[in-house]
Amino acid sequence: MPVIEVRDLWKSFGKQPVLKGVNLRVEDGETITILGKSGSGKTVLLKNIVGLMRPDRGSVFIDGVNITRAKGKTLYGIRRNMGFVFQWSALFDSMTVFENVALPLVEMKIDPDEIRKRVDEALEMVEMGGTQRLYPAELSGGMKKRVGVARAIVSKPRYLFYDEPTTGLDPITADTICSLISELDRKLGVTSVVVTHDMHLATKVSDRIVLLSEGVIAWEGSPAEAISSKRGPVADFIEATSLQPQERGA
Repeated sequence: MPVIEVRDLWKSFGKQPVLKGVNLRVEDGETITILGKSGSGKTVLLKNIVGLMRPDRGSVFIDGVNITRAKGKTLYGIRRNMGFVFQWSALFDSMTVFENVALPLVEMKIDPDEIRKRVDEALEMVEMGGTQRLYPAELSGGMKKRVGVARAIVSKPRYLFYDEPTTGLDPITADTICSLISELDRKLGVTSVVVTHDMHLATKVSDRIVLLSEGVIAWEGSPAEAISSKRGPVADFIEATSLQPQERGA
């Protein structure tokens, strides 16, 4: 039985349909990448999966619980098992690195000594040990991403969700984030969902890739199958993105 299952998910904004009956299954321990061009609805799908957004129609099941209907303690209990890495890290400028990473544990009312231990461990795992007293303004883009990942893993979740984790990074730094995602999946044994337009990231970290296009899953397969594809939606996507400047920025 899949640990995450999306059934016939629909979502529109005004008269603009974004998701048009998405169906998706994620198995326990799997790392799946949702690939698609900008504006394809990848982040909307991710937000529906984690319960940050409600669909117009359809359901999302996590561990057999329909989170589109869950409320109160049931929804909170499921979210405690989730770690979310935001596209632009979403660190609080007025907080130190320690305070940013500790935030989920503070909300969970964990003992202060345990918080200190877990924050130190999480920062070491992302190679950011010793930065606890720094502020986000003192960090590079890649360092902010790592701190964002540390905050996502500090609560020891079963599920990790990444929204465009390489956006805004130069190719070398982006590659280190790819390696970090793969390493954490291996060490922590989590189930991961990665949303990206970055084909290099998708092929490097995924057990399986799905391509979101025109509001539905247009293709799915292994990274090797995506790379070797000569025609069809994923081949068209690879060709189109290879002809465009990378959106990672400087």
